[in-house]
Amino acid sequence: MIPYMNLEEQVDSDFVGARRRALLRRVMARFHKAHIHNRLLSFDEVREASLADSWIYIGPKIVEVEKIVGSVGRQNDFDRSFLPIRADVEARWRRVDRAFRQIEDLPPVSLYKIGDAFFVLDGHHRVSVTRYHGVPTVEAVVTEFLPRTPSVPPAGAQTFTGERTFEAQDRRVV
Repeated sequence: MIPYMNLEEQVDSDFVGARRRALLRRVMARFHKAHIHNRLLSFDEVREASLADSWIYIGPKIVEVEKIVGSVGRQNDFDRSFLPIRADVEARWRRVDRAFRQIEDLPPVSLYKIGDAFFVLDGHHRVSVTRYHGVPTVEAVVTEFLPRTPSVPPAGAQTFTGERTFEAQDRRVV
């Protein structure tokens, strides 16, 4: 029989459990030489690589937590599963977990989206607690960043295959 735990004991147990899971994931990732895949993606790095300059406000949306793969500036505080890897996140994580367990309404998280990937701007601890408890979705306010589209090459320009874009320009008038 499991003894009754008060709220504070449950919150303590949750944080210790989350840290243990993070440690186990980190050890397993290093053992399998896949530690790079256990890190959160950096929004700035992905945005630069995808040349996403313009953005559009999407607004409130329900987002699957599995699609949240990165962070805007806090990628060193949580692992790829949003488990806490630093002890200094404990106080805030515990407050959010306590509110979650008391079924309080939490504000939606703020996310940036590039392609199918989401990045947390505000609400890292809410995403962490949500994922820890196995909740599949989270309420979010989403802003989508759009990658630059390549401009249309001028007529007769060389394409990446070395062919001309318009065959008619290759014909010679005799």
